Amino acid sequence: MSAYAIFIRERTRNPGELRTYADMVSPLLNITEATVLSAYGPQDVLEGPSPEGVVIVRFPTIEAGRAFYDSAEYRAAVQHRFLGADYRSILVQGIDD
Repeated sequence: MSAYAIFIRERTRNPGELRTYADMVSPLLNITEATVLSAYGPQDVLEGPSPEGVVIVRFPTIEAGRAFYDSAEYRAAVQHRFLGADYRSILVQGIDD
């Protein structure tokens, strides 16, 4: 069953660190079965505060999403995201037909 990783950027603190993160994570996503469905596009916030940006990534399973997040390669990249901005990150199982 598909799973979705949702990354919600609340506040940028260091744009340079976010660029480093993006440079490191893009090649990692290209060698996985992950599909980026949305990345910082326009928002129509229906409830709650507006985040700076949202990214949604589909993985084939929740286990695949967790394995990506826990991988040594991603752990090295994510340190730059932690330094660059305040995020909320969620991995949620989808509903397949």
